[in-house]
Amino acid sequence: MTTLLVENHAGLSHQMPPGHPEQIARLEAVFSALSDPAFDALTRAEAPLCTEDDLLLGHPADYVAAVKAAMPESGLKSLDPDTHASPGSWDAALKGVGGCLMAVDAVLSGAATNAFVATRPPGHHAEKTRAMGFCFFGNAAIAAKHALDRHGLSRVAVVDFDVHHGNGTQDILWDEGRTLFVSSHQMPLYPGSGSAGERGASNNILNLPLPPNSGGAEMRAAYERRAFPALRAFEPELIIISAGFDAHHDDPLANLVWTTEDFNWITRALLDLADELCGGRVVSTLEGGYDLTALATSVAGHVTELMERGA
Repeated sequence: MTTLLVENHAGLSHQMPPGHPEQIARLEAVFSALSDPAFDALTRAEAPLCTEDDLLLGHPADYVAAVKAAMPESGLKSLDPDTHASPGSWDAALKGVGGCLMAVDAVLSGAATNAFVATRPPGHHAEKTRAMGFCFFGNAAIAAKHALDRHGLSRVAVVDFDVHHGNGTQDILWDEGRTLFVSSHQMPLYPGSGSAGERGASNNILNLPLPPNSGGAEMRAAYERRAFPALRAFEPELIIISAGFDAHHDDPLANLVWTTEDFNWITRALLDLADELCGGRVVSTLEGGYDLTALATSVAGHVTELMERGA
């Protein structure tokens, strides 16, 4: 039993305008950090392309067709003021979803204890019918639906600790009573959603808004007081993590002041819960993180924690 690292090298061909924070260098920094000999024990695989049918787990067919049609043959095309496509973006997006599905398959088959998907573009802002926030398709939400509909699970939890609210994951899973979606995030901040009153059609959404300039102590208290009891009550058979590292105090896009150890703590805590509730089955996928050094060190810490459970 090992930790599986799924790498989306097509993400290196997904281009953004100059100066855009969701840049190719993010994935390069992650790959560089995980090339250290400390990570030699990882099982590595290249993310496969998902099919368009896979995308239908989270999005209607006309939306998938519209995104595909928007992909340029050259240059860049803007889907919204923040979300841009280049000729390499379609494969990058399909491999982002495909990598998450591969990770779910490996963990649920027992081929891996847990998995991390190193990918871009991220996915948690992509709503059912709207690309936004650098995201085209709902990577984590589609992975949850895959586990439910194709592997026959009854309950899947998605936990999102990105500094921005996972509005897309929430939108896709709003009516999905077989899921519990937990999101901690700075509020106020883009995209403006994520209040504690947003509960889902089956009381299956738990938002943990955190004020600007709050740090690890406030985050830990929120998880211990609200998220962990909710996860225990839900009893998931799989935990999917939307692992954004932009709550780091060095990140330029937000104002939470977490440390690398705070990310290590939440990773360990979720792994503890997975050991208690679902045989340690965890799939984690990269979301945000825009200071390259903070991103690299935080991902390294996150994957180290996964590896310690996968040994």
